[in-house]
Amino acid sequence: MKSLCFTLFFLTTLGASILRADETLTAALTAADDARITAMRNPDESTLAAAFSEDLRYTHSNGLVDTKATFLDVLVSGKTRYLNYDHVERSFTFPAPGIALMNGRARVRAETAKGQMDSTLSYLAVWRNEDGEWKFLAWQSCRLPPEEAKP
Repeated sequence: MKSLCFTLFFLTTLGASILRADETLTAALTAADDARITAMRNPDESTLAAAFSEDLRYTHSNGLVDTKATFLDVLVSGKTRYLNYDHVERSFTFPAPGIALMNGRARVRAETAKGQMDSTLSYLAVWRNEDGEWKFLAWQSCRLPPEEAKP
């Protein structure tokens, strides 16, 4: 009986510790993602460079793919301007130590030489802990049809 009680106590304590760790990670990643979005809307090269992993692979909803260098150029040069970027929903999961998956939907309004885009995107992003800091590693999104874009 003592063994069973100890096991239940241990599992309950472990579960609570894991939940607190996930909440702490989620708060840190939410703050990092909010800072990334602010820096994309008001391009600041040093903030963006610090947020992006050297291995960044950013796949836009139109299929174009950027690396860290090309995406920094697009943002800082003003070739693409993010006018509005609001999460409709956003959640994080932690499939492995130092890796976080972020998925959800975001309402994005951007301007390029081709004109304005105003869409709701479904996305999957990957964050990686690099030397103690969360870095934005990958993004893949697709545009949702108007009827699916509603919350």
